[in-house]
Amino acid sequence: MASPTNVDSLSATLPTYIIPTGTQVVLRVRKDMADGTYKPAGCVGRVIESVSDNSVPYRVRFTDGRETPAYFHELVLRRRDQPEELVRGPGELKEYVIYRCQVGSHAFGLATADSDDDLRGIYLPPARLHWSMFKLPEQLEFADETKDEVYWELEKFLRLALQANPNVLEVLWSPLVLHVDEVARRLLDMRQVFLTRHLYKTYSAYVLSQFRRMSKAHAKSGEYKPKHAMHLIRMLYSGIETLRTGLLRLDLGERRDELLQIKLGKWPFDRARQRALELDQEFQDAFVSTKLPEKPDYQRVDEFLVWARRRMVSA
Repeated sequence: MASPTNVDSLSATLPTYIIPTGTQVVLRVRKDMADGTYKPAGCVGRVIESVSDNSVPYRVRFTDGRETPAYFHELVLRRRDQPEELVRGPGELKEYVIYRCQVGSHAFGLATADSDDDLRGIYLPPARLHWSMFKLPEQLEFADETKDEVYWELEKFLRLALQANPNVLEVLWSPLVLHVDEVARRLLDMRQVFLTRHLYKTYSAYVLSQFRRMSKAHAKSGEYKPKHAMHLIRMLYSGIETLRTGLLRLDLGERRDELLQIKLGKWPFDRARQRALELDQEFQDAFVSTKLPEKPDYQRVDEFLVWARRRMVSA
């Protein structure tokens, strides 16, 4: 029987969890509609527009075709769920991390004295844990005051990489590798298969989302979040170079002064907006002429996953 899962519990264990487009959700609160009616708590809908982070609302459509914005904390996931007793906690799985690196400002060459440590990576548990009734989470998350860690289960990581997910690609190309085992080394050796023309679509989606948020905030209050503008422009620089050279480079130290000026709010909105528009045009031009392949080598990635899984049968 389908049962709702409170997103508050997900938020506590998965602070970066994003509800995917197409997911069925249940309203936790009454939502007033644009036509003067309302949807009571308990109504079931479907997410038709996801978000880049949970500070902005999702777009939810109901069976009658009407839509409403709803924040993460106003929703419950409606899905077939396992009892909590049959889900393994992240703490008991951390020993199976096979790859760990640093991302964020340190990897981008933009770190300052107050920059936190953002660690990302992959975990690969023994086969016996995959066969067990106690289910494995798709990602492990740990956080304290100065450090944030996320580790994806290998198959989940590969699926995201095949989609050119920006966060996952940055993990594969981080210049600050902290731990790598034999399986992870083999993955790094074949990471080029994940750089395809898909990158233009995923990077553009992120840029468009951030640009809309900046523009709406500025139109409403005359202000915008400089950090969002910095990341938008940083990603455009990275995307342009990747499409032109076929290589993904995270360290943008040569643009450190410009990017930190934006992050610190030294650029007015119009200047940041104009720079983003200029770079977006360059990004489009780079896409037209890129020599990156149309799609990744799915077969090679599948063979790698099977090889990695077989190694864990006797682990």
